[in-house]
Amino acid sequence: MNIQNLIKAVDRFSPDSNFGHVCGILGLTLEAIGLEKITTIGSQCKLKTRSGEEIWAEVLGFRDDKTLLMPFGALEGIGIGDRISVKSSKAQIYPDSGWLGRILNGFGEPIDEKGPLTLGEKAYCIHRDPPPAHTRARVRNRLDLGIRALNTFTTCCYGQRMGIFAGSGVGKSMLMSMIAKYTHVDVNVIGLIGERGREVQEFLEEYLGPEGLKRSIVVVATSNESALMRRQAAYLTLAISEYFRDQGKQVMCMMDSVTRFAMAQREIGLSMGEPPASKGYTPTVFSQLPKLLERAGPGEHGQGSITGLFTVLVDGDDHNEPISDAVRGILDGHIVLERGIAERGRYPAINILKSVSRTMPMCNLEEETQRIIKAKRYLSLYEDMAEMIRIGAYKKGSDTELDEAIYYYPKLEGFLSQKIAENISLESGHNLLKEMIK
Repeated sequence: MNIQNLIKAVDRFSPDSNFGHVCGILGLTLEAIGLEKITTIGSQCKLKTRSGEEIWAEVLGFRDDKTLLMPFGALEGIGIGDRISVKSSKAQIYPDSGWLGRILNGFGEPIDEKGPLTLGEKAYCIHRDPPPAHTRARVRNRLDLGIRALNTFTTCCYGQRMGIFAGSGVGKSMLMSMIAKYTHVDVNVIGLIGERGREVQEFLEEYLGPEGLKRSIVVVATSNESALMRRQAAYLTLAISEYFRDQGKQVMCMMDSVTRFAMAQREIGLSMGEPPASKGYTPTVFSQLPKLLERAGPGEHGQGSITGLFTVLVDGDDHNEPISDAVRGILDGHIVLERGIAERGRYPAINILKSVSRTMPMCNLEEETQRIIKAKRYLSLYEDMAEMIRIGAYKKGSDTELDEAIYYYPKLEGFLSQKIAENISLESGHNLLKEMIK
């Protein structure tokens, strides 16, 4: 810890310490006595085991005269009578612009071996409410994502929240890395929630690269970490985004994935005795999703905005499973990646017929909108008659519009395809589509 950080830590230190003790362990939760009058929901505590190890825990509830906690680490080594000290009434961080280019864990601690972080002056609670609806600015002005298919067919605006819906192995990470490198924003805040451990370094070095990392902050909580840590990493991602938004920056907040956040919340809820509801997800999952996702979006007038891109890991390629359905109803649009498209070798594997941007009609010119509708109609007509065309059952000249669809289909497929190293501007995408479809 450098001298400035040490001085700030001393200034924030409270000499009052309160203690309790572990009196029971059930599943993933700890029962404690002596804390019920000095803690609230969300209080941060530190537990000291008999071996001397210190483990952070969070207060999740109360039952009778006992406090229910869940540790951020493993339960191994914790026993009855272990002392618990209350450290903070709420989880908070002190973000700073010097965090750019750094990789953090769910506590906001650096894990990239580049030294300590510079701490900012203002505390940001990781559990924050979004700005009041009546004070937020309007979503406006087109955002160049650098990806031709998204720029033209699902045009995004600054402050919009979009979902990327896909099964495993269909190209979500690749699409996220392209957006992180090519989008015209000031800061990227990327949350890798429940990610495979081996893929983190792969994402940082091959997909994101030095160019993308230097204007990004990456928060990592891998799949082997506790449910509480995975959930906290998601909240931390939004808290860091809010700091830069309040500085007047245009922020791209990307999270992979919201589904794993929901799974972590389900694990926490079940361990606290909540009844399972839809597909085993507990009621708090569906109450926490809007609290998380609504924090992205435009800030108050005069502030910056948080453009949110949240991936949803579609369970069994069922786009109507509970989390997909809930998230789709909260966000301002959805991008659907389809396995069948990936299997035939077209990347990014975006199904533009199933993808929607709810702000697109407001930000596009009328002629652009009509051209996009026309292109979609050609794709839809071809998809409907694809089997007939392939087996030669359709006779050319039977339907003029279908003949046009057959003519334009390979051109549009080429238009939607893009290499990972290509950065294609919004304007050039619209110009190419204009040349293609008269």
